[in-house]
Amino acid sequence: MQFPESWLREFCNPPLTTEQLAETLTMAGLEVEELKPVAPPFTQVVVGEIIEVVQHPNADRLRVCQVDVGQASRLTIVCGAPNARVGIKVPCALVGAELPPGEDGKPFHIKVGKLRGIESQGMLCSARELKLSEDQGGLLELAADAPPGQSIRAHLQLDDILFTLKLTPNLAHCLSVHGVAREVAALTGAPLKAPVFSSVPAGLADMLPVTISAPELCGRFSGRIVRHVNPQAPTPSWMVDRLARCGQRSVTALVDISNYVMFELGRPSHIFDLDKISGGLDVRWAKPGESLKLLNGATVALDDTVGVISDERQVESLAGIMGGDASAVSDETNNIYVEAAFWWPKAIAGRSRRYNFSTDAGHRFERGVDPGLTVEHIERITQLILDICGTPATVCGPIDDQQVNMPKALPVNLRIARAAKVIGMSLTQTQCMDALKRLGLDVVASDGTLTVTPPSFRFDLQIEEDLIEEVVRLVGYRQLPDTPPLGPITARVSAETVRSAFAVRRQMASLGYQETINFSFVDERWEHELAGNPNPVKLMNPIASQMSVLRSSLMGSLLQVLKFNLDRKAPRVNVFELGRVFLRDSHILNTDTTVAGFDQPMRIGGLAFGPRNPLHWNQPDKPVDFFDIKGDVEALLAPLVAEFAPITHPAMHPGRCASVSVAGRLIGHLGELHPQWRQGYELAQAPMLFELDLDAVMRRQVPVFKNVSKRQPVERDIAVIVQDGITHAALMAAIGQADTQGLLQSAMLFDVYRPQQANASMQMGEKSLAVRLVLSNGALSLTDEDIEGAVQKILASLQAHLQARLRA
Repeated sequence: MQFPESWLREFCNPPLTTEQLAETLTMAGLEVEELKPVAPPFTQVVVGEIIEVVQHPNADRLRVCQVDVGQASRLTIVCGAPNARVGIKVPCALVGAELPPGEDGKPFHIKVGKLRGIESQGMLCSARELKLSEDQGGLLELAADAPPGQSIRAHLQLDDILFTLKLTPNLAHCLSVHGVAREVAALTGAPLKAPVFSSVPAGLADMLPVTISAPELCGRFSGRIVRHVNPQAPTPSWMVDRLARCGQRSVTALVDISNYVMFELGRPSHIFDLDKISGGLDVRWAKPGESLKLLNGATVALDDTVGVISDERQVESLAGIMGGDASAVSDETNNIYVEAAFWWPKAIAGRSRRYNFSTDAGHRFERGVDPGLTVEHIERITQLILDICGTPATVCGPIDDQQVNMPKALPVNLRIARAAKVIGMSLTQTQCMDALKRLGLDVVASDGTLTVTPPSFRFDLQIEEDLIEEVVRLVGYRQLPDTPPLGPITARVSAETVRSAFAVRRQMASLGYQETINFSFVDERWEHELAGNPNPVKLMNPIASQMSVLRSSLMGSLLQVLKFNLDRKAPRVNVFELGRVFLRDSHILNTDTTVAGFDQPMRIGGLAFGPRNPLHWNQPDKPVDFFDIKGDVEALLAPLVAEFAPITHPAMHPGRCASVSVAGRLIGHLGELHPQWRQGYELAQAPMLFELDLDAVMRRQVPVFKNVSKRQPVERDIAVIVQDGITHAALMAAIGQADTQGLLQSAMLFDVYRPQQANASMQMGEKSLAVRLVLSNGALSLTDEDIEGAVQKILASLQAHLQARLRA
């Protein structure tokens, strides 16, 4: 909200400077977002009256003016403005004047000069030359009663300051100059000049029939007929200036009067052309299929959730938001109907945004406008109409005031002890009562409690905390003591068995991956296709149609990042993400960190695409494969040992997908993208993906000290023949189950052989696996018997579990 300081000080003028006043408002919750002077600095510009105008003898577009500036002699000034004429009063820059800077940024100094041979002793100024507006229509014409020689800054009050307030929705009572002045009076103790509403006598008995068919839409409707007005009367300059300084352009006198009272008192109103209304008015909800052409030229389709004012033929106005074009006042208007109503905030809220525009009236009504002063405000509007647009024949009818559903003020109790606890400082009952009474509230005191009945203009006072806020605003936030916290502050030390998410990120970066951050909102199709989730968690109000559900997997987000980079010709993409997924789980209950029915675990997902390594002269250009991504997962989990088993997954290739388990617990999966989705994403090769529970990845084993063996270990190589379907994991498990009395330190597969055809030692469908065994006792040297015994036990275990036989 924007308004000039001078207007505010007409209602309440505290002994504060502009900066102090702005600071007082800001610290009371009415944030002053900007202080801006009405006009830039300039000097020696006065009111000048043009006494004589003659054509310049040497120029067709120049005229020589004799100007009275209140001095003993008139000034001769050469001027080229098209509206320079005898009798008007305009700004005149005297010799020595300094005007606002031009496009070069330098001040413009006025000197005596000759224009086509005639000496000019000053300059007649336009509003644009004084930086008052962008109007290029010629000289700025002043009021006829402007005294020649008076400073323009004093005459137009150009030393005024514009206040711009950033108000929260609960401060609807401050959406007017009088409302802000009421707050200033309460904050500073300065007297408040209350507006006086003189009753305009009725000269006729005419009343327009009004029916309120929707009391839940309109609680009070007041109106009056005014006949024989002059709609072409000019708006007074003082009103035009004030409206301009509130950010509102002048339209016509009748419209300006309505806008002026809205900024002055916070009451939006509407003026209808009475002769364009058929029959009476009906305040109701719109009917499906109806439409209305608004004052802004737009035509909107209406439904039964939008309030309207209609006559017997058509809809005339969008209730509480904007009038209709059909009954708008014009230069031909003779008779008018002035309306002021109370619209229920919930019936107005959001309606204008539905049609992609907003209005000052809608902004106020959806926050709450005082329902108790509709008649007084119509009296104010009527008086201004008579003063500005009145004619000898102008006559007013009585005010028709219908109150069908007025809001009821419910008392709110304030416990002094509760206020002191919430605010954090000791308060007395007298302090609280004084603060609330300064705001004009009706307060009744009892033992330790104050009961407040909110006035009609305070829609925001509904619960005890609202009153506590008012008390602390009036007492002053700067009065709050600086109280250090009393509770001990103990640093949270992570367990040694858990590493941080940052450490996981560092490890992924060391493996050649780059981190990406994505929305948790994804396309519902991803959930069906990539996660196999037929019932994802849907958003009630998605920001876009392709972001309508919460993800249960990170794979869709990673594939989107891949496609984005490939579209920009990236040859190699290795990315990962640490993010939250959202799963339905009826076992989850409501706590401080959980929501009933929904599990929200953190996961880490990775994607590799393109060459395994960056282009290098000494490395092969090998594409990434399943075993590369498997190795990355093993490195990420180390020193934990991961177990892999074939599985099927809707996003993965049926034969190139594996589950990932640690200590018997399933923690995720990895594999190659399914050919169907590879084709759908138009990928040249299949990317490799993995997704793991972050909690499992962050766990680690605490290192345990072991003595370094003083004895050299013994290595033995064995080759066994097994069926071709035997996996590496099964082989290592069988070796580990052998009872070697702790002699086996490690086992590593170093060769795989499959015959091209059957021979004496191997059949088709068999393979030879060569394993290197490392044996050590640590404290004692191994004998041949120890070594041979351990090897035989390993062979026996392999034969028992895998039906393996030693290769000859």
